[in-house]
Amino acid sequence: MTKQPVSRRDILRLPAAAAAATALETTASAAIPAANAPDLEPPAFERATLEMSLKPFRDVSDAGIRATCAEVFRAWAPLIRRVKSVAVMLWTADGSEILEYRGKASDEIEWARYIGIGTPPKQNPGDDPEGIGLHGQSHLYMDHPPRITYGTLASIVRTLKEVGRQAAGKQVTVGATFDPGPEFANSKFKYTKHPEIAPGGTMGAGTWVTCITRLHADPAAYAGFPKGIPEGTSIGTYLGRQSQHFLSDLGFDYLWLSNGFGFSISSWSVLGPLFDGTHFDTAQGPGIRDSLVGFWRDFRKECPAIPLETRGTNLMLGSDLATNGAPLRDLYQGNFKMTAPPNSPWAALDGDFGLEIVGYLSRIAELPPDNRFPFRYYTHDPWWLNSPWFDRYGRSPHDIYLPLSLARIDGNASITKPAYLEFLTIDNSYGRMPEQCPNEVIPHILAAMGDYSDAPGLATWLCPFDEYHDAVFSASPKPELIFFADWFLRGAVNAGFPLNGVVSTGNYLKSLAKDPEYFDHTVLVSLVPPAGGKVEAQLLERIRRGRPVLLYGPTQHASAALLDLLNLRSAAPISGDLQLKLNLEADQLAHDNPVFTLRHRELTSAGGVDTVIQDASRAGVEVRATVSNGSAERVYAVSAGAVAWLRGTFASAIPTNAGGRIPIPDSPSQFFPAESVLRLLLKDFGYSVHFVKSVKETRSPMLFAARCRNGYYLSSYSPSTAATVHLRFPQGAPLLVGAETWLADGHSTYMLPRSAHHEVRCFVDNQKTGEVSCVETYSGYLKIRRRLLLKGLSNATVRFLPEDNGPVIMAANDMRLHNETSLPFTKEDNGRTLVARGITGQLLISW
Repeated sequence: MTKQPVSRRDILRLPAAAAAATALETTASAAIPAANAPDLEPPAFERATLEMSLKPFRDVSDAGIRATCAEVFRAWAPLIRRVKSVAVMLWTADGSEILEYRGKASDEIEWARYIGIGTPPKQNPGDDPEGIGLHGQSHLYMDHPPRITYGTLASIVRTLKEVGRQAAGKQVTVGATFDPGPEFANSKFKYTKHPEIAPGGTMGAGTWVTCITRLHADPAAYAGFPKGIPEGTSIGTYLGRQSQHFLSDLGFDYLWLSNGFGFSISSWSVLGPLFDGTHFDTAQGPGIRDSLVGFWRDFRKECPAIPLETRGTNLMLGSDLATNGAPLRDLYQGNFKMTAPPNSPWAALDGDFGLEIVGYLSRIAELPPDNRFPFRYYTHDPWWLNSPWFDRYGRSPHDIYLPLSLARIDGNASITKPAYLEFLTIDNSYGRMPEQCPNEVIPHILAAMGDYSDAPGLATWLCPFDEYHDAVFSASPKPELIFFADWFLRGAVNAGFPLNGVVSTGNYLKSLAKDPEYFDHTVLVSLVPPAGGKVEAQLLERIRRGRPVLLYGPTQHASAALLDLLNLRSAAPISGDLQLKLNLEADQLAHDNPVFTLRHRELTSAGGVDTVIQDASRAGVEVRATVSNGSAERVYAVSAGAVAWLRGTFASAIPTNAGGRIPIPDSPSQFFPAESVLRLLLKDFGYSVHFVKSVKETRSPMLFAARCRNGYYLSSYSPSTAATVHLRFPQGAPLLVGAETWLADGHSTYMLPRSAHHEVRCFVDNQKTGEVSCVETYSGYLKIRRRLLLKGLSNATVRFLPEDNGPVIMAANDMRLHNETSLPFTKEDNGRTLVARGITGQLLISW
């Protein structure tokens, strides 16, 4: 019989696994080289985690389970080859299977077999008064879904390990999940038996389990409480003891705490017990901190050794602390055997990649003792009828390349890579596992890890991890400052600021002791440091050495020395709608007129703008921006040699509606994007990143410049592919490998696609205009590993960043592949840059 071609639509409809009769054959054909077999490439991650629901297990016979397990490892075989171990994390239900567990294998599980909300709300959502949407009612994912018992689940866990070990030749572990909300399964325990544990209103009143609650007495027998639950048992004690029995009995290796559970009382919202949208009040902060830490202690007393992995919150460290008293430092240092949270998957839902990136950076600036953190990617959603790789990202890999361009710097002056790769999830809402997804996603992830940072990138955030905690829990709290600080950076990244590196203040000081020059080739971005501390002293020393520092935020706590360096003094603050005057080149609008009004809110921007020039006659300090309210003018940004400062504005409104979760950016049709000034200030350090957008509402591209093998790797996301990017670095106009550019005013110009990831090793200077290209070409000669060919040069200076210290041949208008004679070039920056001058026509660079 002739096989018919399979369309993309057909691929998405394929069943989850082969027929049970061919299960063993499938397993054998899916076999991956053993762990000790030589790999062509080194491991990309310590572990890959394939998250999945139970929906693919439509046939729960032994053969059916084995066939589905075989398909899991077959489909992801190219990735599994590049990791040291594999985990499968099962979204069985919502964690109620743990809470309800009685220790009986024959008990049936209320499992996550729905599309739409697992526990329908008592009242229809406000945006769906008829209750016909997926948040108002649930639907079975198939007719007559299988019956799942604890015995069935144990069989699935056991078979995943057996089949996985046979197919992969590597260790396979299986994780369980606990979620605090109503999304995934119909939970009688949370919402009928013990509603006292779910007072949170994240998805409506009484919908969210809070980790600081206590249970009422319950005479029913449970695995950890055979005589019933005593009155006042903490949720940490109950969940810990139940988890110990459930995980051990069924063969699970670890537990995942989902959706902020254990980290915060209100993990999805900008509001919380310390901030109601109108004022900050940290009086409850220490008590909330102690309660959150108490949950972990109670849990670990009952479940002492099983590893814990976490989702964390949707927001950022500074915001979580200022609004919820979320004590990340205490949790990391509490010996709770936990792994740091990954990047939030919410950027896939709302496109707020600035929030994802700054939140991720803030949570990995410091790490728990295991020194590991994951990268998580949103491929499918098994509950809400969307598959982000296909219908949210549009098969564009920007949410791979952006978070995998980050440089997390430890205390040893080195980069920490993500240890774990996690996929949410490998099955879609119908329980199907389309091959197209791993086939398309895996190459991008491996490419991103192949170019992962090995040095600080263009800009590195000096994250005050410890100081943030002190700003909430000390005797002199400043929650408004850290709230502003992180939300401002979120807006700056969304406005195109290339912030793809982080080092905590503690690790910064330790790294300088190891290597005083480690940060010399990055722009260090810092909140104005408090006076008299070690961080300020090191920053002042860095500035004196001529290494760039970009400061932001209010100056009330700055030292006299720093204020004198910036030539600033305090004056009466102004706020509200202010007129911005820029002494910087702003982004251009091709078909619109710009506005220069910004809205500065004192509450969420840590006060008003209160700085003026100290000595107007003094040279060496340039005023880059001012703001005025019609009667008073204040200095908004200055530049003084190796240091620049921006007051900064958090240009968003706090949501007042019940469903509002994150701040709402001010309308670009009415207000200037205030956070974009941080990017414009980079020009004073030789980095010019400017955009030409169609109209005011056109969203800015996001562009990160990571360093690897002495080159740059530019990863970008363009919400509007009509925007043009103009680039200039200190070395000249960067040339993206594999692209053409038009040179204008010393800048290279690109109209980038939705997602791009390009190597940069060549820069052109002293050429005013013209089309220039930089492409990789073949070796053709045994002594040459790589070649780059530049065309369109006109009396140009070309700077090249070599990958290593090996020989380099530069040949102008000479395409002889066997040529071993180079034209003269000079070296700059201790040999990190090679310079050829006066080149016209073509330049072939070989090494």
